[in-house]
Amino acid sequence: METFALVSTFVVIALVFVTTLSTGASPTPTSPTVRRTMMTLLPKRLPNPNCVIYELGAGWGGLALALARRYRSHAVVGFEVSLIPWAVARLRLAMFGPANLSLHRRNFMTELLSDATLVTCYLPPEAALGLREKLEAELRPGALVITNSFAIRPWRPLDEVIAPDIYASKVYLYEIGAVAKASHVAVGASSEFTSAS
Repeated sequence: METFALVSTFVVIALVFVTTLSTGASPTPTSPTVRRTMMTLLPKRLPNPNCVIYELGAGWGGLALALARRYRSHAVVGFEVSLIPWAVARLRLAMFGPANLSLHRRNFMTELLSDATLVTCYLPPEAALGLREKLEAELRPGALVITNSFAIRPWRPLDEVIAPDIYASKVYLYEIGAVAKASHVAVGASSEFTSAS
């Protein structure tokens, strides 16, 4: 029995490690403190219930579940490529719901996000290269983007807050249209994601 447990643990660690190498992002969960901070920045109601909330890199599913419970009139879609976190998130969804949440084991960079009213992400800068251009190209004016711990340069946030956790994590809220205008004004600014910490 001990051998089985040891082998199982090794397989799980290896699967997570291999995916981390291929994506450049480890499946780090959003802490409850940061999750609460993100929720305080978001409006109580989002426009257009026909639009979708996307979590890019849903990891273990904590934030996606919280968003689905808060915005029950919206479909919430999470994308995660790492097998073990995705499987755990799917299990949590099967056990606790809610029905407006779906989780997919797919790369969000290959998905069309044009029907989004809100996009959330918690990705290191090196794993998120190209995401700014994708969001600017696909999201409609008025769509919100909220990020955990990294800023999208040269976008200017509508609001930013430091979470009361041990890392003093920053949370940034952006609105498409306002950020695109700021990006064009900021001529010569870096187009890459830069760490906010």
